[in-house]
Amino acid sequence: MKIREVIQGNHLVAKAALVAGCDFYAGYPITPSSEIAQYMSRELPKLGYPFIQMEDEISSLGACIGASLAGRKVLTATSGPGYSLMQEHIGMAAMTEVPLVIVNVMRGGPSTGLPTKPAQADIMQARWGSHGDYPAIALYPAFSDQIFFETIRAFNLAEKYMTPVTLLLDEVIGKAHETFEMPDPASYEVVRQRIDKVENLNIYERPMGQKPPRIDFFKGYPIHVESLEHNERGFPTIEPEIVDRMQRLRLSKIDQNLDDIIKYSEYYMDDAEIMIFACGISTRAAVEAAMEARKQGIKAGVFQPLTIWPFPEAALKDRFKKITKVLTVELNMGQLKNEIERIAPETVEKRALLKATGVPFTPALIAEALKGFAGAGV
Repeated sequence: MKIREVIQGNHLVAKAALVAGCDFYAGYPITPSSEIAQYMSRELPKLGYPFIQMEDEISSLGACIGASLAGRKVLTATSGPGYSLMQEHIGMAAMTEVPLVIVNVMRGGPSTGLPTKPAQADIMQARWGSHGDYPAIALYPAFSDQIFFETIRAFNLAEKYMTPVTLLLDEVIGKAHETFEMPDPASYEVVRQRIDKVENLNIYERPMGQKPPRIDFFKGYPIHVESLEHNERGFPTIEPEIVDRMQRLRLSKIDQNLDDIIKYSEYYMDDAEIMIFACGISTRAAVEAAMEARKQGIKAGVFQPLTIWPFPEAALKDRFKKITKVLTVELNMGQLKNEIERIAPETVEKRALLKATGVPFTPALIAEALKGFAGAGV
């Protein structure tokens, strides 16, 4: 018998993390993500797994890196200010190719900003927050079923590509209570990466496009993990040819697997002439607005990227062949709109509906913008 319950978005993330095999959590409470830590603090010890409240977000992600090296599936959760503090360790995890999942329940900023209000202001930070060239995967669900499945997928992608993965929510999605029915386990895959037996030090040596082995740092042959640029044995190097190869190895495991990583949803796009590009909480209002617009004879559709990074460039370029206008809707002062403007051809008219007031978009507001946009130039 399936269980249907009313559950908060943050709790749903934690529940899905446990389904995905999460067996370690280290974090520091911060609004509006604290319920994730609270849930994990109750449930992980019941399963015999560690939960640690650290002194800050920097140490939290440091503990997660160490636990992942010991073979654990790890999770931490935070919001904008804590995510900023984590950036150096995100870069370290990318450099050392350590799998982990970070949930960022976004709130208004900058600085302390609006702790209890939603925003979509950390989109670019999820891609470019740490310094240097490194691959980034960031997912952003909007509906409760997406929260569940994208949380599992975040763990799967971290394991499959040996990299940190960011799961973005926003304050509304994280805090909202909605009905949810636990899906049949046959409807989703949980990747449980095999722990490879390490017999030599060449843990970073592999063909382009492939990931390094999943290892347990404390078992078998001793290995060396280094946040400095390193050779295939994990020891520091400044040799240009080796540096170039290691940079390309880390990037290629993502770039050569985009079809597996990138995911999106579409609503009313089959015959759409105007596309609304929206993610997260803005998607919900956009879908309602598209429905209303169609009642008024405006052929509107919605493109929702579930994978924010890597950006779904190929799919969007294909859609731009059929539409005449694109409206980007974001709870920030303009971030993903820059990506849309970068890849959309001149034949597609572009507009953006932006605000950073801490108040989500209503369907009526987007519908009104669509009406004005549809009539422009007529």
